[in-house]
Parts: sequence; structure tokens; C-alpha cells
Amino acid sequence: MLVDYEQLASDPDLAKSVSLIEQQNTDQLRTPEQRLAFYINAYNIFALQLVAENWPIDSIKDAGNWWRPVWYHNVGKIDGEAVSLDDIEHEILRPMGEPRIHMAIVCASVSCPDLRREAFRADILDRQLEEQTRQFLGNEQKGVKNAGRTWHVSKIFDWFDKDFEPAGVAAFIGQYRNLSDD
Repeated sequence: MLVDYEQLASDPDLAKSVSLIEQQNTDQLRTPEQRLAFYINAYNIFALQLVAENWPIDSIKDAGNWWRPVWYHNVGKIDGEAVSLDDIEHEILRPMGEPRIHMAIVCASVSCPDLRREAFRADILDRQLEEQTRQFLGNEQKGVKNAGRTWHVSKIFDWFDKDFEPAGVAAFIGQYRNLSDD
């Protein structure tokens, strides 16, 4: 889904969403699904807010600079502590061991997985992650493209290949796409 950042910048629902994230006591998140859904939503809301606050920009990277890339900027607070997108992704989400997060967190780039029209919810999280993964891997402009005898995969699989271990990237993709007959 494409985002109208100019409109989003003045949308009071964005500020409400950020406030809800910042007010959440994460000690109340009792299950892995609750924690995963919360932090995926937090990442996505903070990324949207970051772009909206810096609009107009060509890329989320334009909100940072060479000395301090955007991923390391404080984007909000969780449990009263300032966090960056890097903190959420690398210190919280990736250690949870769920590789499908890479199809759920959105870095506000056209090449990223599409943003869902709904928040991630603990009670239906597995279904949502499956849908996101299938959608991303089925999108030849973003996920996986068959070019005859050559397969082209998103850079996500290069950057985070260790997250798809022990089976590996090909096995992960193979759960969703037939890599031999496409």
C-alpha cells in the first residue's frame, strides 16, 4: 500500500497511534505473539511518523545523514526509553527468531514489503505473517522474481540471511514459492 505522507503528517490518528505505542507497558505483553505484534506495529508506526515529520523527502534515508543514518535516530519511546528503528529491529524483533518479521516491518521504501491496512494482532498474528510473506514473495517487483534460469530475490535475504537459518533462504522461500517450476 502506498502512503500519502503529506496527508498523514496532519492526520491526528498518527499521533494517537504513536501515543498508544509510547503508553504501552511492555511488561503486560505476556505471550510471544503479543510482544511480536506490538513491536512490529511500533516499528511501522515510528517509521511512518519519521517520514511524515520530514516530508517531503525522496527516501527515509534522507531523514538521516552519512554521520548518523536514519536507523539510529530516536523515533519514540517504549517503556519510557528512547528507541531507534535499529533498536526495535535488531535488539528486539530479530532475537525473537521469527524470520517473517522481515515481510512485516516496513522501512517506508517502495522496495520494502507492502504496509498492511490493519495492525498486527496477537490473536491472528500467524495468519497475518503468512499473508504478508506470501504477498511479498509473490510480488516479482519486490520479493522473488524468476528470470528464466535465474532467480532474483530481495536484498532482505542477503542482509538478514542468518535469520533464515538453519534451513536457509532457499528453503524458506521454497515454503511459499516453487523455485523449480515457476
